[in-house]
Amino acid sequence: MILYPKGKVSSLQEKQLTTLGKNITALEVEGVFDDCQDMVKSAFIDPEINSEVNLTSANSINIARWLAQMFYYFIGFKNRPHPDKKLVVSVPSGNFGNLCAGLMAKQMGLPIDHFIAATNINDTVPKFLTTGEYQPKPSKATLSNAMDVGDPSNFIRIQKLHNNDFFKLRKAVSAYSYTDADTLNALKSIYKNTGYIADPHGAVGYLGLNEFLENNPEEYSGLFLETAHPIKFSKSVESAIKTQLKVPEKLKALLEREKTSLPVKDYKELKSYLLKR
Repeated sequence: MILYPKGKVSSLQEKQLTTLGKNITALEVEGVFDDCQDMVKSAFIDPEINSEVNLTSANSINIARWLAQMFYYFIGFKNRPHPDKKLVVSVPSGNFGNLCAGLMAKQMGLPIDHFIAATNINDTVPKFLTTGEYQPKPSKATLSNAMDVGDPSNFIRIQKLHNNDFFKLRKAVSAYSYTDADTLNALKSIYKNTGYIADPHGAVGYLGLNEFLENNPEEYSGLFLETAHPIKFSKSVESAIKTQLKVPEKLKALLEREKTSLPVKDYKELKSYLLKR
């Protein structure tokens, strides 16, 4: 079962989620990403469901997801552009699983000096690292919709990795947030200067890296991570770079398929679907 927030993903993303068929059921949730995640967490601890169904998760609630992501950082470090400088990695951050993977890689001994959590206007973590007060809030819709998270579930793991020491965490991680206007400008700048077509999430990562390097121009070199193929966000990307994107052959067939999903209003309905299966 795949849960996704109604009206909060692009049309191509929705096709990817709702046209798979076979043993996969798409559940269209009345709400935002945080609501989907809260429902899944509730299902994991529901004794009635657990007595009937064996559940696991494919997103970053499950540590198996970000254990695999750790390899990105080893590959990135091996191919870093300036081995003579300290390395900083900027991670587009929503639920903070990818950043958690990077910090775990560092705990294992990978010598990445610093990390950047680059977010959109859902800036719970950047504000926490500024004020010391963690104040989750309802998420807001943005162009980088996979990062529209107001209460990232993996951040508690990141705090635990640093022994819940605020100052130790701030030494390891910087955090910045950006608007949709910033994101569009970054997409345009990346394309103009390099010819590379980024997606909105990667553009946020690029902005975070630039901001950090502006304050540390001599000591560091950096990498920023991408998130998805830009065609998934073609409307915003094309408006920024003034160029039409080519749909990959593997995705063209999706556009012809019919959407099939089931509506979910609340946890009670999700529970009913799970128990029926």
